[in-house]
Amino acid sequence: MDIDAAAVTAETRAWVELAVVGLNLCPFAKAAQVKNQIRYVVSDAADDEALLATLCDEMQRLVDTPAAEVETTLLIHPGVLGDFGDFNDFLGVAEAAVDEMGLEGVLQVAAFHPDFQFGGTEADDITNATNRSPWPTLHLLREDSITRAVDSFPHPDSIYETNMRTMETLGVAGWLALRQRCKRDATG
Repeated sequence: MDIDAAAVTAETRAWVELAVVGLNLCPFAKAAQVKNQIRYVVSDAADDEALLATLCDEMQRLVDTPAAEVETTLLIHPGVLGDFGDFNDFLGVAEAAVDEMGLEGVLQVAAFHPDFQFGGTEADDITNATNRSPWPTLHLLREDSITRAVDSFPHPDSIYETNMRTMETLGVAGWLALRQRCKRDATG
């Protein structure tokens, strides 16, 4: 698969701007975005092993880089784990890598995928869209940043419920329109 890294990055940036920040799906993302502290990495991995190597490299890079420079990393991998079941299985491998690198309690890996599906939901349930990104994406987060953000948020437990209501209000047509806008914005 030939990967146009610039186009993949542009569409992912548009998704962060319009969906993650624009719909306030993550109330903590705006600060990192405004400060340009989100690292976007497009992996050319074609198999799980190559992706795991890139994931480990990026986790180490994030730990070694001051948060003031890079708060979080989005590892986008369009060439591997396009099937959500395979992607979901890989999350166990990612968590094991966090542990093996001694980064438990330091970093966390969050999951975004074009076909993301929460357990107990149907594939076409609009609430799955809260975690649906343009491309399979592993989001590397600093645990201390999560703790600070959650501690500063009045009701962090309400974020999930608020997101579900946001997606239900937006509806399928609204979500599809937003996705098309991400594609348009990415191409200029």
